[in-house]
Amino acid sequence: MSYRAVLRAPGVRRVFVAAMVGRLSYGTVPLSLMLAVSGGGAYARAGLVMAAFATSSVLLTPVRAGLVDRYGARRVLPPMAAGYALVLCAFAAATWQGGTPAAVLFALAVAAGVSAPPLGPVTRALWSHLLGDGPLRQRAYSLDTVCEELLYVGGPLLAGLLAATVRPQYGLLLSAVLVLGGTAALAASVRGGVAEPRDTPRPRGGGLALLARTRQPLAVAAGAGAGLGAFGLLVVVFAGHHGQAADAAWVEAALAAGSAVGGLTLGAVDWRAPATTRLTVLTLTLAGALALAAAAANVPLLALCAALAGLSVAPTLTTAYLVTDGLAGPDRRTQAGAWVNAAFNAGGSIGTAAIGLAADRLPAALCFLLAAAPVLAALTATTRPAGRERPAPADHQSAAVPFGVEVK
Repeated sequence: MSYRAVLRAPGVRRVFVAAMVGRLSYGTVPLSLMLAVSGGGAYARAGLVMAAFATSSVLLTPVRAGLVDRYGARRVLPPMAAGYALVLCAFAAATWQGGTPAAVLFALAVAAGVSAPPLGPVTRALWSHLLGDGPLRQRAYSLDTVCEELLYVGGPLLAGLLAATVRPQYGLLLSAVLVLGGTAALAASVRGGVAEPRDTPRPRGGGLALLARTRQPLAVAAGAGAGLGAFGLLVVVFAGHHGQAADAAWVEAALAAGSAVGGLTLGAVDWRAPATTRLTVLTLTLAGALALAAAAANVPLLALCAALAGLSVAPTLTTAYLVTDGLAGPDRRTQAGAWVNAAFNAGGSIGTAAIGLAADRLPAALCFLLAAAPVLAALTATTRPAGRERPAPADHQSAAVPFGVEVK
């Protein structure tokens, strides 16, 4: 069974293409926004605007996803996308000539973060509805994660091309078109089920109960985000000390390549172990690979360590989403996936800030070990099961092979 089988499943290709078009805007917005706001060198103002945008977006993603769970994608996504696109156009207009007060740009950044539609969580929630609980679902999650990472590589390249050939504001306008078109197509492709409102009562306990049930994948996502955020900054510092800071791009490329290989490999394997067990092993593997970077003596060796770490990145996130999906239940899937995303992004911000304080004071080897620490700390959330995961189909369970795999 291959990835082609996933795309051939009824409704999947339409959802997949629409979601990727819309989510490409999240790859083009950050660099376009940074360049448009910074103008002639106002980098401090640009940093504050970007921080406002990122913070409001991350903190409110679970709230917006909860609205989708309650009212349905077709009702919620189009107004969000329209508001978000309108704010991006306002940003382009406000920065076209310069001179716009910083307070106005800050308010626009918050408005953009508040209105950004949760396309990733909605898409991941739809995989369970379209593909059920079998191996196709795991392949869809793997393919989704890998393609999303590629969007965050290709998006900045596209934004940089527009900034170099015309002006960065065109990147904002393109982002508005992408999010409008992709979101409209995604909302139109929804046919009831997971992303539509239900007449059945919602689970009791609300958001706190959901967080309690999904504490293991949330902890892993936050730990992985913190470790990778710290690693990303340390790569720049390390490259600057061993040649040129620009050499960090090769290390980042090795990390992305390893992540793509690992994610696609995860989806090509029918795992017999429970997803919670896989998540524990993958988390430990990621922590070990990040710690191994402490032994790197030059940039090529660090790139090799990054590639090894990358082999666990997409599989760890994919499995975290799968576990969360199983623990959340059909009425909370979108919001639960959004919490994983928010935990990863928040962890990344905290990890980057924390390691930045240590990078100038401690040896590089010790800093790389510190980068692995939050990933290891996340393992404490796996000591007890956080809830009851939906069982895999009977033909994919095995008591005789506790961690066996069957390659397809």
